[in-house]
Amino acid sequence: MNPEAIRTAVDKFPRVELIHRPTPMRKLEAVSAELGGPEIWVKREDLTGLAFGGNKTRKLEFIIPDMLARKAEVMVTWAALQSNWAMLTAAACTRYGIHPVLVLFKRYDLPPEYDGNMLLDFILGAEIRTREPVAGKITSREAAGAVIEEVADEFRATGKRVYTISVGGSMPMGSMTVPLGAIGYVDAFVELLGQTRELGFTPDAVLHSSGSGSTQAGLLLGAKALSPSTRIVGISVSDEKAPFARDVETIAAAVEAALGIKTGYALEDIIVFDEFIKEGYGIVNRDVAEVIRRMFRREGIVLDPVYTSKAFAGLVDLIGRGYFRKTDRIVFLHTGGTPALFPNKGKIVELLGGRVSASS
Repeated sequence: MNPEAIRTAVDKFPRVELIHRPTPMRKLEAVSAELGGPEIWVKREDLTGLAFGGNKTRKLEFIIPDMLARKAEVMVTWAALQSNWAMLTAAACTRYGIHPVLVLFKRYDLPPEYDGNMLLDFILGAEIRTREPVAGKITSREAAGAVIEEVADEFRATGKRVYTISVGGSMPMGSMTVPLGAIGYVDAFVELLGQTRELGFTPDAVLHSSGSGSTQAGLLLGAKALSPSTRIVGISVSDEKAPFARDVETIAAAVEAALGIKTGYALEDIIVFDEFIKEGYGIVNRDVAEVIRRMFRREGIVLDPVYTSKAFAGLVDLIGRGYFRKTDRIVFLHTGGTPALFPNKGKIVELLGGRVSASS
């Protein structure tokens, strides 16, 4: 296939303009040299333009038109506390006159207070419902889906038209019957490949943090259609490799059906590393704190503590293990989420050996 054919298939679906495109790409000169190869580039999906940016904005460009077509008055979605997905969805919905309701589960040791993304949710006027996790954590999308349908029924009982979405805008369930979020990342791979080819190379790998599966599924289909030698490497931040790969496969199959394309991807093309989850989703550890400091000091780029820092720590580890060749060219996809840095400030300062002194 060629980029024009992919874009034609994608353009069957209406979108609204929420992002500045193309998002920037540049070589990480200092970090690439420090690690001794391979050559690392970064694509700044944290600079998409809506709020503080992030990969979810590309998904929302396709999801919002579906809400508008259904004349939705209320949107209900779920996520963890400090979710960038929840905040960006609230920002996009508010912009289009749709009332956002966010069901936020306490999946890690942070209080439900107005800081980071939750502060932004509050400023936006989102209705926030905090919930305890199911059996210690959210054990399945089905369990969480039942919770949001329960909340949605409250609004339906008052005559409101409600649109429900699964976490990350990924899995086709609730009101979203087509994996619109992943379609946004098929399109994003076309953009990414165009940028790298203008720069004189085809990436050997695109590495990113993978949380709900649609970014990885979209990138995978774009790569298989246009650049089969490019590996899409997902660093899982929450789920174990085997079930997560099945989720990516489910989404990818639904995207191919929606777009009317066949890319020939196989299960072995779904590359997921789950060992960097370590203590669990959203738990800040020393590797996370160190890589946040390294990237900010060496490149002036701020990573978030939940997604991108774990992905970049994974990249550093894989390079050290020899997973990549010294001659490879890798694109690191910065998926955003930086507001979550601030609620985690205490742990980050502690892990980096800092302390705040009282002024005299």
